[in-house]
Amino acid sequence: MRYSSFIGLFCIGLFLNSVADAQSPSGVVRIGILNDQSGPYADFGGKTSADAARMAVEDVGAKVLGKSIEIIIGDHQNKPDVGSAIARRWFDVDGVSAIGELTNSAGALAVQQIAKEKGKVTLFTGPATTRLTNEDCSPAGFHWAFYTYSQAVGTARAVVAEGGKSWFLLVADYAFGHQMANDLSKVVKASGGTVVGEVRHPLNTSDFSSFLLRAQSSKAQVIGLASAGADTINSVKQAAEYRIAAGGQKLAGLVVVISDIDALGLTTANGLVFTTAFYWDRDEASRVWSKRFFERTGRMPGMVQAGTYSAVLHYLKAMEAAGTPDGKAVADKMRELPVDDFFAKGRVREDGRMMHDMYLVEVKMPSESKAKWDYYKILRRIPAEEAAQPLSESQCSLVKK
Repeated sequence: MRYSSFIGLFCIGLFLNSVADAQSPSGVVRIGILNDQSGPYADFGGKTSADAARMAVEDVGAKVLGKSIEIIIGDHQNKPDVGSAIARRWFDVDGVSAIGELTNSAGALAVQQIAKEKGKVTLFTGPATTRLTNEDCSPAGFHWAFYTYSQAVGTARAVVAEGGKSWFLLVADYAFGHQMANDLSKVVKASGGTVVGEVRHPLNTSDFSSFLLRAQSSKAQVIGLASAGADTINSVKQAAEYRIAAGGQKLAGLVVVISDIDALGLTTANGLVFTTAFYWDRDEASRVWSKRFFERTGRMPGMVQAGTYSAVLHYLKAMEAAGTPDGKAVADKMRELPVDDFFAKGRVREDGRMMHDMYLVEVKMPSESKAKWDYYKILRRIPAEEAAQPLSESQCSLVKK
C-alpha cells in the first residue's frame, strides 16, 4: 500500500472513531466556554467566566440526568475562523452539548450558525450584537446579559435627557461596533439628539490619538465609545491625557465592565455613565454570590461572569426538567421555565433574549468609594421591557407577527 493511502485511511479511521465517540453515551455532559483568553477581552470575561460556569455546575451538585458535568475552555483569539474550528471540533468530536460566553460578536455569529445547523445550544453572555436574537436568531440560541440595544437605550436616553444632544462616535471596526453605532444613533436621534460624526478604529489598537483628536475637533458634547475591553480602557486613558473632559466634552461608555473601572482607577473613570446588567453590590443576593466568586478568583464579577453563571445554571435546570440533553427539547424548556437567581429574575423570550432589568450607573468619585471594588452609584433601574428591542421590530424568524 502506498504511504499516502495508508495515511489517508488512518485519518479517516480516526475521524470515524471520533464521531462515534461523540455520538455515543459517555456519561458526561460537556459545556464549552469559548472566549478571548489572552487578548483585549481577557479581563472582560476570559478565564473567570469559566470559573463562574463551574460555580453553576457545583450548585446543581455537579450532575444532571445522572451524568457528570464538565466545563471545557477554548480561546478563539477574536478570530471567527478559529472560533468556528473549535466549535465544530467540540460538537463533532468532543460531544459538547452547549457553548457559552462567546465574547466577540463576529465570532459569536459564526458559532451561532454552526450550532443552528447541528441543533446545539448557545448561551451568549459576552457578545453584544442584536443580530444574535434578531435576523440571525436560532431556536436554541440565547442572549443573556446585555446587547447593543440595551446599552444604547439606557445610556443614550439618560445622557441626552441631561443635555448631551450632539454626539461623536468612536467605533470598534467589526460587527459589535457597527451594530452598537447603529443602535446608538437611532436612540440619540429618537431622543432629540444628533450624531455629528463617527470614526472607526481597529480592534485592540494602542493609539487612539488621531481618533480622539477628530472627536475633540467635532465640538460634540458627548463622545460615545462603541467599544469594549482594552479598547475602552485605552481610549478613556488617552482622553484624560488630552483633557477632553476638562474641555467640556463628556465620555459615554457603552459596554463597560467592572474590571475596566478597576484598570482605569476612580481618578480617571469617575463620572463615566453607562448601562450594566449587574453590579455586585446591588443587593444581598448579589453580594453573597460575589463574595464566593471573589474568594475563588481574587476579583469581583462583572456582568459577563455573573451572566455566564446564570445562563449555565438555567441551561442545566432546563436539561434536568426536559429529561434529555437534546438541544431542541432543552431550548424549549429554557423558554418555558422562569429565570430566578441572584443575577436576575426574568424570562426567556421567543427570540432567545433573556428579559431582565438593566441598571444605569455612574462611576464614583474617589472620595465616595469606601473600599476597593466599591465603584458604582446606581442611578436608575431600567425595566426589562424598556431595555429590550420590541418584538414588533424583530426580524427573527421565530417571532410570530
